[in-house]
Amino acid sequence: MIWIIAQRELRSLFLSPLAWVILAVVQGLCAYFFLLYVDLFLQLQPRLAASPNAPGITDIVVAPLYSTAATILLLIVPLLTMRLVSEERRSQTLSLLVSAPVSMTEIILGKFVGVFSFVLIMLLLITLMPLSLLAGGSLDIGLWFSGLTGLILLLATFCSIGLFISTLTSQPTIAAIGSFGVLLFLWIINLAGTSGNGGELFAYMSMLSHFQSMLQGIFSSTDIIYYLLVTGVCLILSIHRLDADRLQH
Repeated sequence: MIWIIAQRELRSLFLSPLAWVILAVVQGLCAYFFLLYVDLFLQLQPRLAASPNAPGITDIVVAPLYSTAATILLLIVPLLTMRLVSEERRSQTLSLLVSAPVSMTEIILGKFVGVFSFVLIMLLLITLMPLSLLAGGSLDIGLWFSGLTGLILLLATFCSIGLFISTLTSQPTIAAIGSFGVLLFLWIINLAGTSGNGGELFAYMSMLSHFQSMLQGIFSSTDIIYYLLVTGVCLILSIHRLDADRLQH
């Protein structure tokens, strides 16, 4: 049932003009920045060749591209997740959904897998850009893989938070604004403190600090556990929220 619900969500996204517009805008912006980073590398290449420990094309092109893509998708993912449950509640089909012979866990996981699959399709198209550099050079595969893994985990966190916010309201617009506010807060929370125990706590809570370390090739279990923990907690909260709606109906 999870896969059936995921297919339904993915199909509805591709039938929506908004999804195609989002897909085109994200790819256009990422392609523009990719070409900027490639041009920057070509300008720096003569000086980099004279330095023995100079950064390579992966540091100058691929890592900044993934960082830019993360910032763009921070703005985009709330638009994809805002309708997941709030639209069901607004159109009064939520009671039919929760009374169907499927568990609340299957419903939430199905919706999550559906929207996350769409986001992964966007990420796949973005990833083809740095992979095209293999035609004329070489990449630091370890650094590339670390950055890609970090971006996948980050996007899973985005989707789970957006899904949870969508379960709290019947207005998709409010869900989108609320999701963006929460994501932005967790993105920049490390700026609130820089020293002491408070600074360490804010740094750990920040999605950006964990993502930046993976972009630098630091593959730490702490970063992976953070993303899995936040994603899991948001999915569990979404299940409990939907189960509360079921009891009301």
